[in-house]
Amino acid sequence: MPIKCIDDYEIDYTAEPLEGCDAWGAYVAIFTPSDNPMHMNNIYPKRRVAADRVLASEAIAEQEAEKAAMAILEQLRAS
Repeated sequence: MPIKCIDDYEIDYTAEPLEGCDAWGAYVAIFTPSDNPMHMNNIYPKRRVAADRVLASEAIAEQEAEKAAMAILEQLRAS
């Protein structure tokens, strides 16, 4: 699972094979630090993104997950 750290956000994005077909799903989760240094606050629980697109490979799905993660982070920062 690739991880990006931007400011105080930890962004986890990944590709996973979809059950029953040859397509891949793109998934994103976003965390921030908590008061306890052993834990992170999960502010965006792991969700499938780009679900309306057929992603033919792991690499493509991972790229889509990373793009979606940046857009989600931008929205979180704005609110």
